[in-house]
Amino acid sequence: MSRNNKIEKTNAARLLDKAGIAYTLVPYEVDENDLAATHIASQLGEPIDQVFKTLVLSGDRTGYFVCVVPGDAEVDLKAAAKVSGNKKCDLIPMKELLGVTGYIRGGCSPVGMKKPFPTFFHSSALEYDTIYVSAGVRGLQFRISPTDLIGYVNASVADIIKL
Repeated sequence: MSRNNKIEKTNAARLLDKAGIAYTLVPYEVDENDLAATHIASQLGEPIDQVFKTLVLSGDRTGYFVCVVPGDAEVDLKAAAKVSGNKKCDLIPMKELLGVTGYIRGGCSPVGMKKPFPTFFHSSALEYDTIYVSAGVRGLQFRISPTDLIGYVNASVADIIKL
């Protein structure tokens, strides 16, 4: 945030602007001790099912890929491996996140990573007119159409969470 409360555009926001994709930047109060999506949802006053987190995984065959899932959900590693063409996969270690994506924990956006990775959104994203995902920094979320976002990052939709 700059001095006059004008929201600074993130690189991810500039990319969406360039692509002509509509979104709203929604700031929230960051708690360094609680970077969980549940905290963000309560700050936004939105249901946790509509606030999505961006997770980066590594597969044994394909390397890095991205899963975007509801904030209180856990990725089903077997399902994620299967949809991404891997036998097995795991979340990457936190210390690798910045080097791989260009983003830090709590500010990882599916838009504008260092390289485009295969991306999978949980199918529940399509149940909403708009969803929230990180805008690329802690303290800022995109409110965006899931179909626009999925199309822009060339993602697939799959059932990738533990029920």
